[in-house]
Amino acid sequence: MQETVMQIPERLNARWIDSISDAQLVSAEDQLHTEFVTYERAEKQRRGSRYELLRGPTTLVNAWLRWLLVSNATRSRGLLAIRGH
Repeated sequence: MQETVMQIPERLNARWIDSISDAQLVSAEDQLHTEFVTYERAEKQRRGSRYELLRGPTTLVNAWLRWLLVSNATRSRGLLAIRGH
């Protein structure tokens, strides 16, 4: 069985988060975490000991913010994040 990648809007908001099921929220959290970690690893490799999350490129900071919003909603619903990687 092949896993379907969920379409996550570019701009996340409470209305979208409230409209999805628990399973979809956990899936979105996993996808956004993977995206954030990918950007973070690249930036850490590039910057080394000078790495600072909030001083990184816009793509990194936006990936972190998107993941943070969904991660907080996941915890708020009492759900556990499942890492697929």
